[in-house]
Amino acid sequence: MLYFQQNARTFGDSVALLSGNSTYTYSKLIDRSEQIAGALLLDQSDLDESPVAYMVEPGFAYVSSQWGIWLAGGIAVPVALAHPLDSIKYILQDTGAKTFICSASFTPLLSDYCQEAGVRLLIWEEMPQSDQTPLPEVHVDRGAMILYTSGTTSLPKGVLSTHHGIESQIKSLVEAWKYTANDHTLCLLPLHHIHGIINVISATLYVGGKVEFLPQFSPEEIFTRFKQGALNVFMAVPTIYFKLIAYLESLTDRERNELKTCMQAFRLMISGSAALPVSVMEKWEVLSGQRLLERYGMTEIGMAISNPYQGERRAGHVGMPLPNVQVRLVDEENGVVEGQPGEIQIKGPTVFKEYWGKVKASQEAFTEDGWFKTGDVAELADGYYRILGRNSTDIIKSGGYKLSALEIEEVLRTHPSVEDCSVVGLPDEEWGEIVAAAVVLKSHSSTDELNTFMRSKMPAYRVPRKYVFLSELPRNAMGKVTKNDLKVLFIS
Repeated sequence: MLYFQQNARTFGDSVALLSGNSTYTYSKLIDRSEQIAGALLLDQSDLDESPVAYMVEPGFAYVSSQWGIWLAGGIAVPVALAHPLDSIKYILQDTGAKTFICSASFTPLLSDYCQEAGVRLLIWEEMPQSDQTPLPEVHVDRGAMILYTSGTTSLPKGVLSTHHGIESQIKSLVEAWKYTANDHTLCLLPLHHIHGIINVISATLYVGGKVEFLPQFSPEEIFTRFKQGALNVFMAVPTIYFKLIAYLESLTDRERNELKTCMQAFRLMISGSAALPVSVMEKWEVLSGQRLLERYGMTEIGMAISNPYQGERRAGHVGMPLPNVQVRLVDEENGVVEGQPGEIQIKGPTVFKEYWGKVKASQEAFTEDGWFKTGDVAELADGYYRILGRNSTDIIKSGGYKLSALEIEEVLRTHPSVEDCSVVGLPDEEWGEIVAAAVVLKSHSSTDELNTFMRSKMPAYRVPRKYVFLSELPRNAMGKVTKNDLKVLFIS
C-alpha cells in the first residue's frame, strides 16, 4: 500500500480538503481516488507505469485524479489549466499518454484532438462513483510523476520522479518545516509545478493537515481567508507577495493593523520558486510581522536548501541543506570549491530519476559519481548558501568578470523610482557580454539618473550599460522573469 493511501485511511474522517463551498474528508478522498483508479484500469490489472495526463480544477478533483492514477499503477502527468492546445499536444506526444482525465469545462478544447490522436478522454465529473476494482501492488521504485521544466532555453523536458523520490521530498520538508495535523494551508499556486504539488498539498496531507483552495488569485479574497482565523501556513512566490504588499499599502492604518494581527498568528510563511528580493522580504515583515522563510529547489530535485524554521532567516540567502540532501559547489572543471562561488550540485533520494525519453540529456545532467548538475551558481558563507544566479541567464561574463545579475537587481531596486527590475547579459564583441537592465518605474526617472545612482553603489564594470523601461516584466506561471524574452527587447 502506497504511503498516501495508508495515511488517508489512518486520518479517516478528518477534513483533508476545502474547495468551493465543500469539505472533503480523507476517507472520501481516498474512496474517490480508488474509484478513479478502477475507471482507469478497465479490464487491466495494472497500468504498469503508463503516463496518464490530467487537466482538472484545483481541489478535490485534482488530488483524487492524481491519487487515482497512482493507485492504478500509472504515472501522473499534470497539465496546466492555462496551456493552449499546442502545449497540451506537446506533452501528450512527448509522454505518449493515451489516457487524459479532464474537467468537463475543458472538453471543448480537448475532445476533437483526443479523438483524432486516439487518446481516451475521461470526464472527471462523469467517472463512476462506485465499483470496487482490485488495485495493483505498486512498488515505490516505480515512476510516479512527470513534471515539465519551463523550457526557457530549449523545449520543455519531462522530469520523471519515483514514488520513493516524492515521499523522500515530503519527509525532508515535514522534518525541516515541522508540518503537523494542525496545519491549515491555502493553495493558490499552479498545480503543474512542484511548489504547489509537493510543498503545499502533498506534505500537508502526509501529516493529516488541511488544504484550502483558492481558484483564482485575489488579494482581497486571500486576506478575507486570513481574517477567518483558520489558516496558519502560507506559501507563495515573490510576485504574489509583491502584489499583496501593494494591496496592503492601499488600505487604511486600521485595516492594515487588523490584518497584521491575523498574520502574526501564522506559524509559517514561505517564499520560493524565484529569488525573493530583500526589499520585498523587509516590507512583508513590517506589514505582516512574519519573517519569510526562503528556500531553494527545482523540478528535478524538489527542495534542497532552506533557511531554518527556527533560527536566523537570512535575507538574500536560501539557507542550509535540507535533511537527507547533499549539496556541494564545483568549478567549471567539476572540482569542489570552498570560499568561492560554484555551481550547485545535489545528491540524495529526493533527486529525480531521469528526463522522460531523453537518455542523452539524462546522462549529461549527472556527474559520473551521481551528482545532479543544477546549473545554478551560489556561494557559501557561515553555513548559508546565497544564490548568485543561473549559469545560463543570471551569471554575466563581462571583461573577465563573472557578475551576478541578482546582485545588480537588488541594488537597482533600492532606487526610489524603481518598482521592479531584471538584469541580463547581452552579447558584445569587446566585453563578451554587457550588463543591461529592464526597469519598471513607479515614478519618473531617466537612464542618466539611474546610471549616476548605480555608479555610486557599485564598481563601473557592474553598472548596466543599456536600459529599457517596461510597464511590467514578462514572467512564467510561477512568477519567474523569462529573461530570454527580455533579451529580445534590447536587440530589437
